[in-house]
Order: sequence, then C-alpha cells, then structure tokens
Amino acid sequence: MQSVSNKLPVLLLLLAASIVVPSCDKYLEEELVSNVSAATYYPTPTGFEDAVKATYAFNKPFYGVERGFTLTVFGTDTYTNGADGDFKGINAYDGRLNGSNGFIQDTWRDLYRGINQANAVINRSATLENIEEEQKTLRIAEVRFLRAMYYFDLTRIYGDVHLTLEETEGIEVEANKTAASEIYAQAIVPDLEFAIANLPDQQSDYGRATKPAAEFLLAKALLTRSYTSYAAGDDASRAEALFGNVINNYDFRLLDNYADLWEIDNEQNPEIIWAVQNSKEQVDQGLDNNGNRGHLYFLMEYDNQPGLTRDIENGRPWKRFRPTPYTLSLWDRSRDTRYDGSFKSAFLANNPGTIPTYTAEEAAAGLGKVDEPKFELGDTAIYIPGPQLEDEWPQARQAQTRYQVITSDEYTERLFPSLSKWLDPTRPNRQHMQGQRDYFLMRLGDAYLLRAEARLRQDDREGAAADINVIRRRAAVDSEDEEVAVANEAAMLISAADVDLDFLLDERGRELVGEGHRWFDLTRTTTLVERVREYNAEAAPNIQDYHTVRPIPQNQIDRTLGGYPQNPGYTQ
Repeated sequence: MQSVSNKLPVLLLLLAASIVVPSCDKYLEEELVSNVSAATYYPTPTGFEDAVKATYAFNKPFYGVERGFTLTVFGTDTYTNGADGDFKGINAYDGRLNGSNGFIQDTWRDLYRGINQANAVINRSATLENIEEEQKTLRIAEVRFLRAMYYFDLTRIYGDVHLTLEETEGIEVEANKTAASEIYAQAIVPDLEFAIANLPDQQSDYGRATKPAAEFLLAKALLTRSYTSYAAGDDASRAEALFGNVINNYDFRLLDNYADLWEIDNEQNPEIIWAVQNSKEQVDQGLDNNGNRGHLYFLMEYDNQPGLTRDIENGRPWKRFRPTPYTLSLWDRSRDTRYDGSFKSAFLANNPGTIPTYTAEEAAAGLGKVDEPKFELGDTAIYIPGPQLEDEWPQARQAQTRYQVITSDEYTERLFPSLSKWLDPTRPNRQHMQGQRDYFLMRLGDAYLLRAEARLRQDDREGAAADINVIRRRAAVDSEDEEVAVANEAAMLISAADVDLDFLLDERGRELVGEGHRWFDLTRTTTLVERVREYNAEAAPNIQDYHTVRPIPQNQIDRTLGGYPQNPGYTQ
C-alpha cells in the first residue's frame, strides 16, 4: 500500500510552452513564475520536478467533474435524465451529440494538453543535469504512466486519434488519424511496460504513480483490447496475470465494510490502488476550480420539500443523473449491503419555517392536533424506502405518516433515490461546488471484478466466480447471530454456472455504481447498444452502433490542414 504520510502536490496552474509554474508547498503556497523559458527551466532539477507534477493535473478536468461523469455514467443502462443540465443530448444520442458539443471538445483538448506536457518532460529530460539518473528515470516512468492513461482515454472515447510522441511548440495545423491498434502498440503498452519496470511499489508522496497502478492500468488496457479486431492472442491472460499481481503481491486489501469506502475521512484506505488527488485547502480557497464535484450531480431536489432547505451535509442538488429502474433492481437488500452503502434513504428536517402542520381533516382522523407540527428539527422529513422495501409503504400508510415517503410510483426527474458516495459535508458553505474527495480511479474491488472478466474471456468460469465471490462475500449483510450471518454470506455466493457477461456487468453495477466506469464497461464489452436499448428508455430510441465512440471535435476538424476525418455516423 502507498504511504499515506504526504499527498502529491498537483500543480493547478498548468505548464505551457513559454510560461512555467513551480510547485506549491503542501498544496498551499503557489507562485507564478512568468517570463521564464521552458527551454531553460525544464532542464533544471526544480523545473523538471515541477513539470512532472504538472502532468498529473490533466486528470482533474475530467475525473470528478460534470464533464467526466456525463461522459461515463450518463447514457448508459444505469443513469438517465435528471431534471436539469445542458448536456442531455449525450443521454438522448440525438443531434446534440456532435463535434461541437463542449464536453466533447474540451475532453479532447485537455487530454492532448496532458500528452504534450508529458512529451515535453520526456523530450527535455535529455539535457537535464545535476540529477541522479535513477531519480530521472523514476520521474519519466511517472510521466509515461500518465501519457499512457491519456492515450487510453482518448482511444476509449474517440477511437482512432492523432498520435504524437514529440512535444508540440507553437501552432500546428497538421494531424494524423492513427488506428487505435497503433496507439496501443506505440504508446499505451510500451509506456506502461516502462512504468512497471521503473516505478516503485509505493512512493512517499501519496498520489504519485506506482508499479501496482501501472500494472492495473496495463491490465485494463489489455482487457479492453482483447475485445477488438486487433487483439493480441494473450491479452486476456496477460491482463489476468497483471491483475493477479495487484491483488496478491502488495498490501492492498478490501475494507471489511463496503460503506466505509465513502467515509470522507477514510480516503487513503488500503483498498485504493490509485486516485486523482484533491486538496481541501485548494478547493476551499478556490485555487482548484475542479475538485470533486460528484456531490452535485446525483442528488434529487430535496431542498424545496417540506421541512428542508439546502445545507452542506445533504449537498447542492443539481439533479443531473437519475438512476434507471434497472439500476434500482440490482441489489437484494436482504443480503447485500451495497445499495444502502451507496444511496441516501432519509433527509432530516433542517428548516423550521416549512415543517408541515396537521390539517383539520388530519386531526379529525386522529393523526394529530390542528396546526401542530408534524415533526421537529432533526426528525425525518423525507424517507425513500427504495427497492424491496416499498411493499411496506402502501399509500394508506404513507397518508398516516408524519413525514413524506417517496416510493417508485412517485419518482420523477426531480425526486429519485440519491447517490450518497460523493457527498462532501466538509465544504465551507452550502453553495460551494468544489469538493475535497479524492477520485478513486483504481481500487481493489474493481481489480477483482476485472480479473473475473479476464478469466471469463478465457472461459474460466470457476476462476471468475471465485473473484466475484470475494466481492459478494464482503457485501453480505452481517448479523450478531452467527447462523444468520453465515446464511447471508452463503446466499450471496455464486457458482461457475451463474457467470456470464450479463451477470458480471450486473455485478459491476452493484459494486461500482456512479463511480465513472459504466460507459467504458459497456463499450469495452461491446454491450452498450443492447443494454441501453433494454434499460434506458430515454436513450433507447436513438442509440446506434456508431455511438460506441464519440464524435471527433469540430474545432479539430476545422483547424486541421486538409480537414480531419469525422468518426463514421456523425456529420460535420
């Protein structure tokens, strides 16, 4: 497990070709150094270290903010339209999903900025002096890990893309469209193999790339390639072995309680393999305009309901993403803790001015006294029973209950079960958008399920079931009665006969809901179109086979000499 003593200070003012920013001290002291040529600053030990740190920052405009969540959870089988948001075309798969879409353009831009930053660090390190060769190799391994990640995301999102391993200085008007197979062969795989060979098991700065993180990423890339026409014959077996290294050869372990993963003071826990870093000081002070904003997007509109107002603990509800009925059907809550560990069931009264009172009619029915408050501050104001508990709440019982009960027949684009994983009660005020949570990009629970998938790709259903059962055993409802606890765990376990791709995708939904993997899971396994048509009513009418990649940004097409080919199916 990585050391938890120090976080990696990520530079937030990004390095460009002619303006350089040195690192901040423990996130806090950031100094802008202008009019310093990268040609003279990069080849110094301090400039080199700062340039490496800056390369990490290009994850932050995607992982943990609306753009990334929209492109990874929206328009899948698990999440559909909430009431608000300007990017519903990404869920509808209609004409609004085009190359002029801001999220499509900005993602392309930032990933290539990250690649260019990495290329600059690698290329300019050739003239670096006064630094030990071992230290230089370590930092280059970090940067190659990041470059591989950026290219992996580009191919997963856009398919065939521009490939360059050289730094771009100034304006370029020429670009290639290189086959994804070559991106793997020339960039993703060799970069990660170099990273694995030269990164340590752990680093003193929490958040720097490590060997197990590189092994995880290479395994996931190989697993993704195993489904393609250009797969290597050993992709799945190599992925299995690499995931096995991560699972077995380090100090990572599953937490005993699934819900503990989302305790905000427990982020640097032994289940986390690698995370995109956020700093409370930087997000609170506005130095980091990204942060983790997941607390905004998955929440229902609780703040105008009786007895409630917006507060820090319950979050600022932007109601972008609403779980589909399929999502809410995934868990057997009598045996599986993961629904209750992922969703919020109750909102407590925090607004005395809107607490409802009993009417004369309700008083006549014996429910209370006229004009008497139905509940007090701190009492339940809204209860959402959720799947499998709704039979206990028929309308007759709801009518006699002091607080509001919302069942699935009352769900709307504004009222629905709210994901609690990303809530951030440490924000400085109720309107603050940036949160401090790290974004868990790689965790051990995911490694087990991905190894199960790699095993399934090789028709090893016994091995796949064994990995899935590790995850399901952890999720089993515990009990003080040992016999009940044993029975619950036994009921959670599956056999090899139960394992197929649909079951594995369902299990990934149970374990990883809302964590930004779903669109990649479905495109990787070539199941996006069929599952969206089956489970996402808003997306089903328009989705087509070509939607497994996003359109090439229109501004890339416009600024390329001679044009740049648009992906099939999309119009320019």
